[in-house]
Amino acid sequence: MFRRIAGFSPIFLMLFGSSLPTMGNPVKREIHPDAVFYKEHKLRNDGLVITTNQGNIRLQFKSEAAIEVLYRADSKQLPSFALAQPESAIKAQLTETENHLQFSGGTLTARIQKRPFAISYYRDSELLLAEESGFQVNTDKINFRFYLSPGEKILGGGQRILGMDRRGQRFPLYNRAHYGYSDHSGQMYFGLPAIMSSKQYILVFDNSASGAMDIGKTESDILQLEAKSGRSAYILVAGNSYPSLIENFTQVTGRQPLPPRWALGSFASRFGYRSEAETRATVQKYKTEDFPLDTIVLDLYWFGKDIKGHMGNLDWDKENFPTPLDMMADFKQQGVKTVLITEPFVLTSSKRWDDAVKAKALAKDPQGQPKAFELYFGNGGIIDVFSKEGSRWFSSIYKDLSKQGVAGWWGDLGEPEMHPEDTQHAIGDADTVHNAYGHRWAEMLYQQQLDQFPELRPFIMMRAGFVGSQRYGMIPWTGDVSRTWGGLASQVELALQMSLLGFGYIHSDLGGFADGETLDKEMYIRWLQYGVFQPVYRPHGQDHIPSEPVFQDEETKAILRPLVKLRYRMLPYIYTAAYQNTLTGMPLMRPLFFSDEKNPALIDNKTSYFWGDSLLVTPITQAGVESVSIPAPKGVWFDFWKDTRYQTDGAPLTLPTDLHTIPVLVKAGAFMPYVPAVSTTEDYRSDSLEIHYYADASVPLAQGEIFEDDGKDPNSIKRNQFDLLTLQATHTDNQLHFQLARTGKGYRGMPERRATTLVIHNASDQYQHLDINGKTIAIAQADCASTPALACYDQERRQLQLVFTWGREALNLRLH
Repeated sequence: MFRRIAGFSPIFLMLFGSSLPTMGNPVKREIHPDAVFYKEHKLRNDGLVITTNQGNIRLQFKSEAAIEVLYRADSKQLPSFALAQPESAIKAQLTETENHLQFSGGTLTARIQKRPFAISYYRDSELLLAEESGFQVNTDKINFRFYLSPGEKILGGGQRILGMDRRGQRFPLYNRAHYGYSDHSGQMYFGLPAIMSSKQYILVFDNSASGAMDIGKTESDILQLEAKSGRSAYILVAGNSYPSLIENFTQVTGRQPLPPRWALGSFASRFGYRSEAETRATVQKYKTEDFPLDTIVLDLYWFGKDIKGHMGNLDWDKENFPTPLDMMADFKQQGVKTVLITEPFVLTSSKRWDDAVKAKALAKDPQGQPKAFELYFGNGGIIDVFSKEGSRWFSSIYKDLSKQGVAGWWGDLGEPEMHPEDTQHAIGDADTVHNAYGHRWAEMLYQQQLDQFPELRPFIMMRAGFVGSQRYGMIPWTGDVSRTWGGLASQVELALQMSLLGFGYIHSDLGGFADGETLDKEMYIRWLQYGVFQPVYRPHGQDHIPSEPVFQDEETKAILRPLVKLRYRMLPYIYTAAYQNTLTGMPLMRPLFFSDEKNPALIDNKTSYFWGDSLLVTPITQAGVESVSIPAPKGVWFDFWKDTRYQTDGAPLTLPTDLHTIPVLVKAGAFMPYVPAVSTTEDYRSDSLEIHYYADASVPLAQGEIFEDDGKDPNSIKRNQFDLLTLQATHTDNQLHFQLARTGKGYRGMPERRATTLVIHNASDQYQHLDINGKTIAIAQADCASTPALACYDQERRQLQLVFTWGREALNLRLH
């Protein structure tokens, strides 16, 4: 027997299939006993307010492609955590018929049925999403229900290991640690109450409370969003492509600010460095072993010699760290930044408990007293980051430590890891605000750092947050993963799911964190190879097994050293991807389905990804692999390591591999910029620039860009204080024409002229001459590595090398 309630009936879906009705053919809905009925409406500056028999509903367009819907708009609600500017609204058009209201903000339209009340959403004339019963007010929880279309694939939910398509899954909306996870998890550190559909919309449940998301698990055609309490609102965002969808989504939830350039360098990290001597020795080991290093991260031993009993001290353990200011100053002289862990808990046994109680910084129990409870580290309370007192007290600690020379912050346990239900925060109880705790913590810290150091970009690494936390510079990681092949295999899925919803710097503890009596050498190498091509290069693990590459055997160091140096050489490419993320929300790691949006099967791929615009990476996640099948999109590709050219019609490519590299392909028409390797980004310069172009007749027009600034200024883009190098190549039968230009006002330390080498891969031997801005140079036929010619062709490598100086002027280079 068919289930039939307000909205689409199963019979209707069987008749129409995936071809859902257009604006002219609205869905016929039956009246449900608990249905909401329209009474009247008013169009105001802050949106459309509709009065019903069960309260007011407000619809606000946040952009031409994003709408917020708030039920119970006449009642007291928590603020929106997801929206970057929650009070903003754009003008929209309203039309009315006897049975409907039509509210349009541009490409997105809400069609509101009056009796029974229900909202359907259209992108132009295409039905994207429809409420099945809207907000259910007759239950003791917040509950939204929407229809799912036949064949619709659903991504999202944040950190879960369930496969890329989450349809058919039900999981909790409650940030919770999953220690030692491997290749499956339905609940982890950083959940997100948001989904992305293969129909190219994003739906955000703007609710921070404990809840659940049911994506067609209980009822195959129903998406249900549930919460115990909190904000009764959702946000719908539409796009005409996946990149435009992400751009529209991050426009309203906020874009990730540029991180400091040093955040893209090499980190030394473990759980943990137990003394100043050990910390200094580790930094020295990187120098001795000729491994680049930008950052050392101190876990909880910096404020106490034991794991338990000291949390909340948040001050140096002078017995084991006798001269921390000198230590950090010495590291700074070597170009190495110091990052400290902090947690939101203050133990009753810590040095700061009495001070925190006096400052009213702690969350309270139902009687209004500081709430103390048992957690793994001891008995203590949690800082109320939602209160002015808690934020002020916590910020003052960060301020004092920053004065000492701390360069960045690691916020751990911010789910929060322990959060008793009866804990009372300034704006609600623990269950109501749980999932926004890390979000608010990041907001507080981000603003404090900018206030204290307005000329520097904050570095904030955190384990949990909410939709929109990226706008506070949050750099999340995937938690305490097991040191297993399964733990490694799950990382691409975790990174892509988070990246699609705003978190472009998600990364893993390279090498694995938890358990393991011995280190699997092959797995470790494979994990750190993958790390070269993901946002943050930070090995980290329990210290009974060294996590840093400098403490591995000679073969492992010999394999990894050139790869870490390669990451430093590739910094212009990585930094440009970071710039694109800040500008448009485009993640640094991108799923394969971006290459063919009409092929929904690619959505399921969790083994390969695009790294920036030009590289296709396939990490090796099994032992003893000798060849790898790579689902390369249709077109021409080059082996990143060997330059071998491949042409595919979309069928997978099979590439041999060895322990020294992982499979990486470069797309035809790509520009790949490099600078000389340095031991720290403090020495980074681009006055010597190598640009590799992968020529192919299949790509008649190719474009690229390189973004350069001082790597520190948080306002460099806003103030136009950067140098944007634009690159274009036009390929015809007998000519290859390059146009190079520079825009932007420039920045302090910018090279006015760059010694530039342009290396053209897959180059034809037909070219005899090079014209540079009208001046003609003969092309030498020689080994370019040993020939000082301005233009030479290497027949064996099929590479053409051009050497020139690039100043502020535009350059035209023509090969003929």
